[in-house]
Amino acid sequence: MTEVKDDPFLNDLSLSLKQAWELLRAGAADRHSPLHTPVVATVTGAGTASQRIMVLRAVDQHSRRLRFNTDLRGSKVAEVGRGASVSLLGYHPEAKVQLRLSGKAEVQSTGPDADAAWEQASLYGQRCYLAEPAPGSPVDAPTSGLASAIEGVKPTPDQVRTGRTNFAILLVEVETIEWLYLAHRGHRRARFHWNAAAVRWEGIWLVP
Repeated sequence: MTEVKDDPFLNDLSLSLKQAWELLRAGAADRHSPLHTPVVATVTGAGTASQRIMVLRAVDQHSRRLRFNTDLRGSKVAEVGRGASVSLLGYHPEAKVQLRLSGKAEVQSTGPDADAAWEQASLYGQRCYLAEPAPGSPVDAPTSGLASAIEGVKPTPDQVRTGRTNFAILLVEVETIEWLYLAHRGHRRARFHWNAAAVRWEGIWLVP
């Protein structure tokens, strides 16, 4: 393999994996990061792929968990169920890195993690869960689903409180990470798989 003599992570698997997690953590913390809104793909009951942009809310490298907020009534909740496989895709143009991740997902609508996520959400974010009817429902005219009293204004805590019943978190336990560096001077591609028995990540170089 021809070495690209630049950033050390381009020729070091452990550093490439480290960079991937750093980009993910930054994506959760910085709403301006391109990785703040990755594509999340599930499989419908009919066996077809279903994709959507979601906001990455939290990253825990130790537990390999990514967190997203979601409406409990959304189609993705039924598609995920408990323990279904999901895939994520994001690209960071400044870092020149594409990340493809896959793992097992679950939805939690109750418990301390879901409660904490609800409390961390802004009032505008909480307002989203007041939409009626449920997201994805057919309607006769364009609509936000929000009542006129709260549409276009910052709601009060009392106004959004009932939205908690529709709020849930989507947790993804990452099992594979594919890291792709794109540049004219030479691409790099690696895949990492979590070895549960050995409790460690194992990586391999791939041809870009």
